[in-house]
Amino acid sequence: MNTATASALGLDFGTTNSVVALADGAGGTRLVEFGDASARDAVFRSALCFWEEERGWNGIAHEAGPWAIDEYLQSPLDSRFIQSFKSVAASPLFERAMIFNKPFRFEDMGRLFLQRLVAHAGGALDVLPQRIVVGRPVEYAGARADPALARQRYDAMLEAFSTEIYYVHEPLGAAHSYASRLTEPATILVADFGGGTTDFSIVRVAEPGAERRCVPLASSGIGIAGDRFDYRIVDRLVLPLLGKGSNYRSFDKLLEIPGGYFADFGDWSRLAMMRNRRTLDDIRRLQRDAERPELIARMIALIEHEQGFPLYDAVGKLKRALSGSDHAEFHFAGGGIEIGADVRRVDFEQWIADDLSRIEAAMDQALVRAGTAAADIDRVFLTGGSSLIPAIRTLFDRRFGTERIATGGELTSIAHGLALIGEESNPAEWAA
Repeated sequence: MNTATASALGLDFGTTNSVVALADGAGGTRLVEFGDASARDAVFRSALCFWEEERGWNGIAHEAGPWAIDEYLQSPLDSRFIQSFKSVAASPLFERAMIFNKPFRFEDMGRLFLQRLVAHAGGALDVLPQRIVVGRPVEYAGARADPALARQRYDAMLEAFSTEIYYVHEPLGAAHSYASRLTEPATILVADFGGGTTDFSIVRVAEPGAERRCVPLASSGIGIAGDRFDYRIVDRLVLPLLGKGSNYRSFDKLLEIPGGYFADFGDWSRLAMMRNRRTLDDIRRLQRDAERPELIARMIALIEHEQGFPLYDAVGKLKRALSGSDHAEFHFAGGGIEIGADVRRVDFEQWIADDLSRIEAAMDQALVRAGTAAADIDRVFLTGGSSLIPAIRTLFDRRFGTERIATGGELTSIAHGLALIGEESNPAEWAA
């Protein structure tokens, strides 16, 4: 495909990974690959790394994607690594992140991220189509999530890239992708398991060649997904070693250490921001009054030595290993602490059982909104990295039967479908 003649671009800006697809104007799409001749990949990690440099923006240089990880690993103590920043897009509690004493709003980080994504596309995105279709969750993650605020921030993030932008629910993009594989009419349920949210859409698919192939019936979502599952592992294996559940003395009273520090430590969007003088001074004061100060010392060491990325990398490896085995070894070493544990899949499934119940309730909400019974769903399409977790697959097998479940393109189907929507005469019909 000549990228200069691409008719539309589909952007799946994800909490963990981002993917871009280009539509060719004739019903086909192509995924954009990032890298060079030695290594190319269509999946671009949604991460940023900052370090001080005079020639950088406001005296701060930056990198994104897997290159951000490389920069961080080369100099973890002299850089700031940010991941999952999409999770604060709709948060009125988040105003800016202070990085090397410079304020960065969500839209600043998003704009810098997209600039580097374009730069690493090997020229494939040097000429952008006028029409860009961007995926957005049905329900944003975070407390008091404000969709209107997220829209303002997305608009500001994307204003330099195009004037014709459409926002479409992510599972509807996946539905469009899956519909291209169907040869007969069907009512489908799409379940998209991302890093920050799990979203559902019910879509009626007409026969191939129909004037309008897909008709959305209802959507629902919940701010529980892969990042929450990671936190369950951190909560069980790591946080007790950092003081969670222990006490500190306040005058003549013995009180439990406030949970807010542990909540921050378990959230990527806040963990990276804890390495500042005020927060560390507060934790050191807490350490002086703690019954077990050595546990709080471990937390301080992990924050000061920027161990957030390797910690969550180890958690992610464990989670993926448990998708293919009944048990797996968790190992983390860094910041002066070392953790090793043999974890059974049955234990992990118990840790996330309440989350899965809430996810199932959100799915039921979509069925109710569509006025459709589970028995009337012809096909179920599971997408997103967490759809590979066996307990999630079991949930859908139980509700719909194995024969109705379809998978594939777990990380790329949304971008593919968004680009296809961009080819339609009126993408606004799908816009959220």
